[in-house]
Amino acid sequence: MGLLDNTTHQDYYQGNDHGNYQFTSLDDIITQFIVAYVGEDKIISKIKRTDVAFHAQRAMQELSFDTFKSCKSYQIDVPASLKMILPHDYVNYTKISWVDGAGIKHLLYPASKTNNPFQINQLDSGDYSFPNEAEEIIDGDFAAGNYDAWNYSQPESYSNEVRVKSEMSNGALQFSHGTRNMGGTPNPQGFGYTAYVYQELDVSDKELVNLSANGLAKNMVAAAVHKGVLRVGLSTSPPDVNNLNFLSHGSLTRTTNSNTAMFNVETNDGDSAYLEWTVAVDGTSATDKELTGINLAGINTVYLIVISFQEAYTSQGILSAEETNVVDNISITNTFNNNMLTAKLGNETNSSTWNSYKSATPSENNNDDYEDDTYWPANGERYGLDPQHAQANGSFYIDCRSGKIHFSSNISGKTVILDYISDSLGTDAEMQVHKFAEEAMYKWLAHAILSTRANTQEYIVQRFKKERFAAIRTAKLRLSNIKLEEITQILRGKSKHIKH
Repeated sequence: MGLLDNTTHQDYYQGNDHGNYQFTSLDDIITQFIVAYVGEDKIISKIKRTDVAFHAQRAMQELSFDTFKSCKSYQIDVPASLKMILPHDYVNYTKISWVDGAGIKHLLYPASKTNNPFQINQLDSGDYSFPNEAEEIIDGDFAAGNYDAWNYSQPESYSNEVRVKSEMSNGALQFSHGTRNMGGTPNPQGFGYTAYVYQELDVSDKELVNLSANGLAKNMVAAAVHKGVLRVGLSTSPPDVNNLNFLSHGSLTRTTNSNTAMFNVETNDGDSAYLEWTVAVDGTSATDKELTGINLAGINTVYLIVISFQEAYTSQGILSAEETNVVDNISITNTFNNNMLTAKLGNETNSSTWNSYKSATPSENNNDDYEDDTYWPANGERYGLDPQHAQANGSFYIDCRSGKIHFSSNISGKTVILDYISDSLGTDAEMQVHKFAEEAMYKWLAHAILSTRANTQEYIVQRFKKERFAAIRTAKLRLSNIKLEEITQILRGKSKHIKH
């Protein structure tokens, strides 16, 4: 129902809540349903609000898939990796397009004849390999530049200057750090950010593993208060997304990434499973370190985490970011033989099938110059064309294993828009129903509740089932937004004279 809540015209037009009068919040739907349908001498004598809320959310999900209009879309510039991460609330796509210089969308077509499968590690004979001391880390030497294998902390900036970042460079993982001042106790004091990189590992079939890495910690300045700290270790949870690092503050929370307690996996000797590099003066050369006998019995998932930060907590001005800590050759090996299938080395995330697909030059790159009515790449011989492939926009497929969209090579660098369907339950702001479908929500709730209650006469259930069906059909027609004038304009094209 439309409630203006005493909002004046000035409040509306000068505010930011534009166009929402066409929607009713899910909370109002639940309240109004209880008022109209629940009580003495009503179809439902009594029910808990939590039960109504459950069925209302289920109705939102189901109607979002094929009745409500989808207004969700993401735009990205396709990177060289030719991949796009699926949105956090993604359920299915409606269309994927690239955008030209005029802002016009060009529809991409799904490539159903390829994918990115799990590539099994095999021996030269073709038999499956179950190696001893198999490597568990993907691209631990950072030589392949496999960015998809690692999860990175976001770069931190201040006054348009990067304060901390992590990046693959020269076949290693390098961290850059800077510091600045802030108020607090002591006031002022210096602070910086931790940087992290991590991988999630399935160790359900592992009992003992060994951890090794090559690391170098450097100081930002020749003072102990600015010494570099580098750690590589194992934890049962991912690192803290809060990267702010300082000694104390009245209101802000310090990151737990600077505390060794984050590495809660232990060795057989009871020690925390992590390696550490730190120096009192500038570091000069990297060193190898190893930790053996790490006990993973009863643990299904661990996180290999690299933490880098600076011990810079005193007020010494704003220091620009500079290369400090470096790590390379991170390795986790299983002590015993693997009894589970492993991926082929080098193809853990990118199979050879995907590598071939993204490196190929698709036929879509042969664009028509439209100088006349002949489609030039076909030289007029367009017989036998399959309509689903007769397009020059490019193609994509969705890799459900990695949760990413893969694009053909001719989409690299282009702006791509993903229009997709969610279940409308991602945030409180999304939980609203268009007024064209409000009646469908009430009928859905009535049928869902009555059909799950004991001692409800079947003819009542069937009656509300029919009413729900009719209400949803009406909502679809209303939300289809068909305008007679627009249809008439389109149909006028049917009367054109076509020269044969």
